[in-house]
Amino acid sequence: MLFQLIKKSHFIGEMPMRKFKFPTAQTILLIIAGLVTLLTWLVPAGKYDTLVYNEVDDVFIQTSEKGTKTLEASQVTLDALTIKIPLKKFTSGDINKAINIPNTYKKLDAKPQGVSDFIKSPIQGIIAASDIIFLVLIIGGLIGIINSTGAFNAAIAWLANRLKGYEYLLIIFVTVLIAIGGTTFGLAEETIAFYPILIPVFLAAKYDAMVPLASIYLGSCIGTMCSTVNPFSTIIASNASGINWTTGFVGRLAMLALCIVICIIYIMRYAKRVKNDPTKSIIYSQKSQIEALFGNSTATTTQFTTRLRLALLIFASCFIVMIIGVSMLDWWFVEMTAVFLVGAILIGIITQIKESVFVETFVKGASDLLGVALIIGIARGVSVIMENGLISDTMLYFASDLTNGMHKGVFANVMVFIYGGLSFFIPSSSGMAVLTMPIMSPLADTVGIGREIIVNAYQYGMGLFSIINPTGLILASLAVVKVGYDKWLKFVTPLLLILIGFTIIAMTISIYS
Repeated sequence: MLFQLIKKSHFIGEMPMRKFKFPTAQTILLIIAGLVTLLTWLVPAGKYDTLVYNEVDDVFIQTSEKGTKTLEASQVTLDALTIKIPLKKFTSGDINKAINIPNTYKKLDAKPQGVSDFIKSPIQGIIAASDIIFLVLIIGGLIGIINSTGAFNAAIAWLANRLKGYEYLLIIFVTVLIAIGGTTFGLAEETIAFYPILIPVFLAAKYDAMVPLASIYLGSCIGTMCSTVNPFSTIIASNASGINWTTGFVGRLAMLALCIVICIIYIMRYAKRVKNDPTKSIIYSQKSQIEALFGNSTATTTQFTTRLRLALLIFASCFIVMIIGVSMLDWWFVEMTAVFLVGAILIGIITQIKESVFVETFVKGASDLLGVALIIGIARGVSVIMENGLISDTMLYFASDLTNGMHKGVFANVMVFIYGGLSFFIPSSSGMAVLTMPIMSPLADTVGIGREIIVNAYQYGMGLFSIINPTGLILASLAVVKVGYDKWLKFVTPLLLILIGFTIIAMTISIYS
């Protein structure tokens, strides 16, 4: 009996422990939503008064907890409210959203969010993010259609043969082109459409899926981080600061070029290591799963016919039209979504897909990205909880108060980290600009630096944190590629530390140059 007990205890001692499995993106976001719900019980509620220009009546409307009042649309009104922004920035439409009014923060009665609010937040987030969600689903349907034609397989086989020995050019071209899109018109959410297109090409070049993921996502992050003419960040933030958007342009352009080089070198070193030895891949355990999902074989029996070439041309044209529309024609999600829907229908007609098969294939393609759409909605739900709990402005108030009395060199770099932290709660670049710049930019005057430094701190802080920000786009992007958040952190953390160090150096130089 004793021998049996000893043997049994020995067996139990040798039992392998269950390996920890990192939660899915949806679970991570729900955990964050739960923590933010708790914050609404701990963080005091408060709000700034807001000011918005009414173009129809040519007046300002000030909104506070007491209600709204109409003010004359004049520079005198702005000066009286200590808003150091030229009137023409409002009347020209450069600033068309409500801005926070400095020195108007007031504590309000607490509005702690409960269990029911937490449960409803993902639904409210999905409704609030319905525009981008429908874009993602329609793109999924388009990809399903083009995949069913065999055009991708034929094109990948052709491209792989042409790039033999020069596969590294893929990394350079993709990273640079995406970064250009980010710095010019804020290419971000749209990049989700590029993963299913480019991952098979990179796999055919003997890289792992982490390489295209990094090239696309980091390219977007660096582009938006170092925005030069991006109307959704640089121009809005500069306008809300009361300065011309060209102020600081040269410094941001140099920062863009150097950060792109750093990222490309980092990605290429990893890519070379993986190509030489696939077992060095951070996601090697998922190799079979990812290859089965995206395919990596260059051998195909599908002929790259004129019909398929035309289908691919239409497919590529959808993205070109989207870029032109967003950057030149003031298009937004409705117009972009319509372009991809029309593209799918045209491809179906050209490749002679039967109507019933077309519908079935389109729905299947859309369903493949349903998980991504849910992630976007749940992430937006976190913002809903903060807005309803009235803690967003409180975070901003304490952040601005934190910098009082700082040396200008320390101040500039602390602002980068403050904006990085705030971007967890306000992941929208345009939203962050109009809400924070009227509060933060006057702080530059108190320490004797230009307001463009605040604009840079806003961009660099948001851009750096966007690389890992779970309330941003990274979890949705990872869901498309089927890569875990933990694997991404393992890959990108060394690069993030390098970029943070480089940004601190760049900000310090800009202060004293």
